[in-house]
Amino acid sequence: MMTITSKELEQGIGAVFWPFVRIGSCFMVAPVFGAVSVPMQLRIVLAGAVALLIAPLVPMPSGVALLSGASVLITVQQVIIGVALGFSLQLVFEALSLGGQIIANGMGLSLSFNLDPLNGTSTPALGQLYMVLVTLLFLLLDGHTALIRILVEGFRTLPIGTTGLGPRALWTVANWGSVLFSGALAVALPAVTALLVANLAFGVMSRAAPTLNLFATGLPISLVFGLLVIIVSLPVVESGFVRLLGQAFLLLRQLSGA
Repeated sequence: MMTITSKELEQGIGAVFWPFVRIGSCFMVAPVFGAVSVPMQLRIVLAGAVALLIAPLVPMPSGVALLSGASVLITVQQVIIGVALGFSLQLVFEALSLGGQIIANGMGLSLSFNLDPLNGTSTPALGQLYMVLVTLLFLLLDGHTALIRILVEGFRTLPIGTTGLGPRALWTVANWGSVLFSGALAVALPAVTALLVANLAFGVMSRAAPTLNLFATGLPISLVFGLLVIIVSLPVVESGFVRLLGQAFLLLRQLSGA
């Protein structure tokens, strides 16, 4: 008859619990997985399924009781690691959404707000369009499977223990926040430049014909011109997102110790 000691039981629970905490924390804030439209129960089930699959392959810390201060510290470290990985990837999507908002302000769509199904907040219609497009592109490029792969490989390069992300890694995540503005500017700059030229043309028209009602004629022209600019600049948005996504995955591997 096979007997299981309390120590073996603690090791078995820890082999599933700590990977589940890291993976679940990442799924709570990561794009696609952390969307408001994804039920909480589905995220928990998915994180638990991945943790069960990789549990035999995860190196566990030795001599750590499940109900101890060291266990609490390990759990906190796994939460920090998972949130840092998911948040770093989410910033790429937020950069595209901010770029869409900048373009919308230039073409007169700043007042059109819709409910963003990914974040559960009100965003300009153009920012929501960009979010939907880059989400589909993310799934098309198998970004979701790449994220899971990095999480799984991270348990080997950044094993479970009381020492997780150090101050240098956390500072790297903080510096990565600049991509929210630089990425948005890189995506929106071509369209904003074209809209600026159109607005300058309207300024010249107002000086040449002061009686012309620019509010009646300028807004429809700016809207149509802005839509044409958006269609033409879609390849720039795609290439910019792919570039930022590649940099984000490199950062995730760096944070994971790969």
